[in-house]
Formats: sequence, C-alpha cells, structure tokens
Amino acid sequence: MSYPQKNDTVSLFYTGKLDNGEPFQIVVEEKPLMARIGNSDIPPTLEQAIMEMKIGDSRKIRVPPEEGFGARQKELVQTIDSDEMVKNIKPKPGMILSLKVEKEGVEQKIPATVIEVDDSKITVDYNHPLAGHHLTYDLTLSDISKAGNGDN
Repeated sequence: MSYPQKNDTVSLFYTGKLDNGEPFQIVVEEKPLMARIGNSDIPPTLEQAIMEMKIGDSRKIRVPPEEGFGARQKELVQTIDSDEMVKNIKPKPGMILSLKVEKEGVEQKIPATVIEVDDSKITVDYNHPLAGHHLTYDLTLSDISKAGNGDN
C-alpha cells in the first residue's frame, strides 16, 4: 500500500470541530471530500498528515487559524447606518446578511454577521465565522487516485 504523493487525488471523510468540541462540518463516508495533494485544496498541516497516511488510516489533526480561515481582522467589524439596509429586512444579532461592498472598484455582495443593532446603527462582522479558530479534524483517508491514473 502506498502513501499519497503530490498531484494524487485523495478521498477523505471527516468531522471538523472547534476547540469546544462543537462540529462545524461533517463529511460522511458515502460522500467523501475529493482533494488534490499539492493544489492548495486543503491546509498544509492537513496535507502533510495525509501524505503520511495509507488508505483506511485515521488521524486527529489540529489546524491553526492562519491555515484555516485566517486570523480575525478588527477592521472587518464595521458599523453602518441602518437606513443603508434594505427596508424589508429587520436585522438581529447572529443573522447573516449579504451586503454590497466595493472592492477594488467592483461592487460585490459579501456575507456579514450582524453583531449589534440599535435605532440608527448596525454593527456587522465581515470575518469568516471560523476566522481566528483552531480547527480539529478527525479524518480518515478512504482512497488515493494516483496522478495520471483514473484509479489506484
């Protein structure tokens, strides 16, 4: 049995958890994640561990924020006037809104989590919900497709 190499495609199933044990993503064996090694499909820490696994091996791997969804950025928490909101939406803390922002001269819709609401202002967070978190993956390598080969 061989180990995955660069450009091989691996099939994985896993449970991703926060430090408090709360799962944030579950990929089941019946619908595994397919990822190409060396293609930046997965964080480097996960990739390195997978390259040391054989089919059927399971590991628990901790990924730092920098390799996951990045560090939290204070400047991505912003306060906007509530009159800038669509009139038929009544934002509440925890709600995720798709807000228009201009980025590099192009208007885009970006998801933002509502943090606080008062009569005239709404505080939103444009950080990814998992930014700043260490992530733990309980993963199993279920298959390896060698580069340039349709099967293993």
